Amino acid sequence: MLNRDRKKRLPMDLAMDILGGLIYALGLNCFCSPNDIAPGGMSGVAVIINYLFDFPMGITIFCINIPLLLLAWRYLGHEFTLHSLKTIVVWSVLVDLVEPYLPAYAGDKILAALFGGVSIGIAVALVFLRGATTGGTDIVSRLLQRRWPFMPIGKMMIAVDAVIVAASMIVFRNIETGLYALISIYVAGSVIDTIMGGQNTGRMVLVVSEEHTAIAKGIMEEMGRGATLLNATGAYSGADRRVVLCAVRNTEYPRLRELIRQYDPEAFLITTNVNEILGEGFASLNSKDLK
Repeated sequence: MLNRDRKKRLPMDLAMDILGGLIYALGLNCFCSPNDIAPGGMSGVAVIINYLFDFPMGITIFCINIPLLLLAWRYLGHEFTLHSLKTIVVWSVLVDLVEPYLPAYAGDKILAALFGGVSIGIAVALVFLRGATTGGTDIVSRLLQRRWPFMPIGKMMIAVDAVIVAASMIVFRNIETGLYALISIYVAGSVIDTIMGGQNTGRMVLVVSEEHTAIAKGIMEEMGRGATLLNATGAYSGADRRVVLCAVRNTEYPRLRELIRQYDPEAFLITTNVNEILGEGFASLNSKDLK
């Protein structure tokens, strides 16, 4: 049974499934399938089977997922399985339903791979944002991880996609189709990461400087950002130091770097990209604000 919160979210979940399914159908029917690009996952398997037997891709995606859903029901839990089934059914229906109305792109295959990847990436991200899953390689990866728990799930998904891409090169008898598929997979993954991070991406900065107090004060007063002073000890000198830690949006970083230069041109600066920043000054950690 769905709990009360899940029931409240169901209409929006279905709306995202439909929107994502339409975009997914666009990428698969317009760009990937007409150009023999198998973009990994069950989409790639559907493209291959459609090429060999002219079998509808939506029905293929649903049929392939049936045994996976049965395994998921047993090993991964009922709620996960039902949530996946909802998305799989919607997407499978839409892929075949809108196929006759979508034009097949027959131009540059690199463009086909790029736009196919973008479309699939947007579609998958919309579903992920609602805490759902598209089944397919996600289920396969989770099941494999139960057998080999030391393997990261991301690497499991890459391995599954690699097998599908290799199979596509054999079926289409063309190495280039596999290379185009890799482009599509990479683009889809990049789009997913970008959308999932959204406006919560940014940079974490560590500053080692004798002017740490002035720098921290400048960050707070001139930029309106928080700063934290960390205690540290120099490994070579053994001297106690203070390190300034702060997080800013990517657009704010040039201003921060200039501020640090003004206070101490000799400061030691370490910057790293971060996928998500939550808390005061950014998106709230409250899950409702992240939907």
